[in-house]
Amino acid sequence: MIKSMTGFGKAIAETTTKKINIEVKSLNSKQLDLNIKVPWLYKEKEPEIRTIISQVLDRGKIDLTIYFDSIDQEVSTVINKGAVKNYYKQFSEIASELNIKLDDQIFSAIMKLPETLKTDKNEIPEEEWQLVRTRISEALKILDLYRAEEGNSIMADMMKCIRNILSLLEKIGNHEPERIRKVKEKLNSMLAENVGAENIDKNRFEQELIYYLEKFDINEEKVRLKTHCDYFLETMKTDSPNGKLLNFICQEIGREINTIGSKANDASIQKLVVMMKDELEKIKEQTLNVL
Repeated sequence: MIKSMTGFGKAIAETTTKKINIEVKSLNSKQLDLNIKVPWLYKEKEPEIRTIISQVLDRGKIDLTIYFDSIDQEVSTVINKGAVKNYYKQFSEIASELNIKLDDQIFSAIMKLPETLKTDKNEIPEEEWQLVRTRISEALKILDLYRAEEGNSIMADMMKCIRNILSLLEKIGNHEPERIRKVKEKLNSMLAENVGAENIDKNRFEQELIYYLEKFDINEEKVRLKTHCDYFLETMKTDSPNGKLLNFICQEIGREINTIGSKANDASIQKLVVMMKDELEKIKEQTLNVL
């Protein structure tokens, strides 16, 4: 079963004083790349959050964000003046360097940055953390489900492309007798033009023709190409993460297609090879997003 590396999940934890929003999104990456943005109160929980994520997700660029919406207006929340001033100073310096003017809306943007708000509480109540921990797991499950649904769509597209390649491969086989006939006629014509038809040794001609045809024989490549395509289809159905393996199989498929093209020596087959390469490129683009 294929899973995509892109996805999104969200969960909400509510306490008597605030609503805690947990959002997780993932993009393509060769390995697990975690980026966690949490309020300062949750900084000490980052290692545990990373462990929770790594137990569910294998690969991808993962962004997890936790932010609060206050419910109880009496909660002692104050602006962190030092952080706000520091942010504003940096924005001002950048604006000066770029010769642009800051407007009043810059404060709205600054207040959304980490550390701009703080409360008098210095520790997370254990009940609150356990609730948030559960909601993080829920958000990850939603993201993983999103990945699986998108993976089904990717799988359908790639199966279609592989079947198109196999169909084109079958058409190449239909052109084989015609290709041999053309090669024979071409060699016969060249010999007749250069040495004369009456001077051609038919036995020697047949020997040279056999040697020539063996040199440009593509039967082995056709067999290997079909084997690689069948293996690709089988691999897509496995449960383990298979994006890297599918990419390797694509390389082998491409190698066989290129060899068939270089040996074809026939315009009709070359056209089919180009069409196969087009289908393979579609597959390669999709495998970049496969877990």
